[in-house]
Amino acid sequence: MSHLLDTHALLWWLDGDPRLSANARAVISDKHLAVFVSAVSAWEVANKARIGKLPHTQAHNLLPVLATEGFKLLPVSLEHGFRAGWLPSDHKDPFDRILAAQSIVEGFALVTIDKRMTGFGATVLW
Repeated sequence: MSHLLDTHALLWWLDGDPRLSANARAVISDKHLAVFVSAVSAWEVANKARIGKLPHTQAHNLLPVLATEGFKLLPVSLEHGFRAGWLPSDHKDPFDRILAAQSIVEGFALVTIDKRMTGFGATVLW
């Protein structure tokens, strides 16, 4: 199975943050598994840097770091957007809705600590 990183999982991996679970760390470090990062995570990181919640250097260095890590990039398709809009739940975070939709449409496990993502029907790995 391929895996899609939630933005916090990506940032925690890059920072070596101990909040990243051992299971998530094992999946991300396994070079035999396909690990994807969504264009939505780039948007979320840039947005958080713009409003002061992340260092600007972290946002500006994201693309080269993703390449170095060997992550695959996942663009947002019309199907992802459509599915995100129709997902059930009162969870309104647009980043989470797109990531959940992408994981469902693509058949990826979503690497996230956020158990609310299962309410969208996403397969969650943590």
